[in-house]
Amino acid sequence: GWAPEDVTEIPVSALHGDNVASRSANTPYYDGPSLIEHLESVPVDADSSGRHRVGLRFPVQYVIRPRTAEYPDYRGYAGQVAAGVVSKGDEVVVLPSGIRTTVERIDTPDGELPAAQPGRSVTLLLADDVDVSRGDTIAAAADAPEPIEAFDATICWLGDRPLRPGARLLLKHGTRTTQAIVGALLERFDEQRLAADPEPESLSLNDIGRISVRVADPIVADDYRVNRHTGSFLLIDPAGGNTLAAGLVGDVLTAVEVGTESGS
Repeated sequence: GWAPEDVTEIPVSALHGDNVASRSANTPYYDGPSLIEHLESVPVDADSSGRHRVGLRFPVQYVIRPRTAEYPDYRGYAGQVAAGVVSKGDEVVVLPSGIRTTVERIDTPDGELPAAQPGRSVTLLLADDVDVSRGDTIAAAADAPEPIEAFDATICWLGDRPLRPGARLLLKHGTRTTQAIVGALLERFDEQRLAADPEPESLSLNDIGRISVRVADPIVADDYRVNRHTGSFLLIDPAGGNTLAAGLVGDVLTAVEVGTESGS
């Protein structure tokens, strides 16, 4: 959970803009930053707090194979480190295939790196000639997640038409996009009562609820409470390409309710 030092108290008034964009003369007792100043200074990376750390998660965006005279055997995998740290010599696993290998080199436009932190865009070269494609994930062998085809998730529905059980949509997770079927609607969160209504008939615009999902191709996901980068996804309209929902893998809604009811 959070610690008291994680909380910054800022007296604000949205009506008059006090301490929102700039510090207000109406709060002479307060000498801290405005809300905008604070938001611009806080770390936003999932690992920056030191909590819920996981090993390497590297969704592959692009396979680089120049096949030129200068680089006849070059085969690199470009992407952004979503979680963990990758270092030269690390043992990794390619998911969803499960093939294990080691990191031979970490390339950037400015030269090689001994290691890459979360948020860094790099190209990984592996020691073995393995089959890796866009949408695959290179993960730390020590704590690699199991690829999943069915899971529960908390979503915020953004579509004008209600979501009903059996909807066939596209799911985008990291660099992978796959077909998905919504199974049961498990709960709908009632923000007025701070409680959940079980088994709603549908989810309407701006509703928050918990659903079950099945995907055609397995995704490599962590629980959102463990890592937000690999625990989030989008549901997309297969016809028009519009984003219909933002989702969080795992029983996030249930966890929030339990915390609320227990007073934590």
